[in-house]
Order: sequence, then C-alpha cells, then structure tokens
Amino acid sequence: MTESPDLDPVIHAQARLRVVSALSVLNEHDKITFPVLQDSLRMTAGNLSVHLRKLEDAGYVEVTKTHQGRTPATLIRLTRRGRLAFEEYTAALRALLEPGAST
Repeated sequence: MTESPDLDPVIHAQARLRVVSALSVLNEHDKITFPVLQDSLRMTAGNLSVHLRKLEDAGYVEVTKTHQGRTPATLIRLTRRGRLAFEEYTAALRALLEPGAST
C-alpha cells in the first residue's frame, strides 16, 4: 500500500482553500482588492483578514497596503510560493481521490 500524500494544513482549512483557489485564477503578478475578494468569497472582513494573515505568514500571499488616489487600498496576490503550494495541494488531493492514477 502506498503512503497517502499530506495535504498542506495552511491551505486545507476551508476558508483558506477558497482564498487560494480564487487567487490562483489570476495571472502571476495580478492583484485583487480586498473588497472585491471579500465580495466574491462572501466572507466578512474580519474572517478574510484572519485567513489572509495565515496565508501571508506562510509566504503564500502578498498583501500590499497602498492608496488609489486618496483612498486607502489593500491589494492581494498569490505569490510564486503560494501558487506552487496550491499546485502541490491539488496534486495531493487528486492522488487521494484517484489512487493509482498517474499525475
């Protein structure tokens, strides 16, 4: 029997998986504003902030505080490390769901 692949615990939490999944569809250097991400995920600001912090601490997302004109803006993007971690996570998930299938 082959050993089951480990799922990244940082990504595996449902809310963080949703965040990383949403960010993964953006191009590598594209950023999304906090309110747009919040609305698309239907999460509260506090909940999204907590999960972004965990992802940021792991180096999976980059959060940039800036201004658009005079208005403060928070921009979020998936880092290269985060993109790789998500690819590894999805490969591990596929291996769990389809044992014996080639990846």
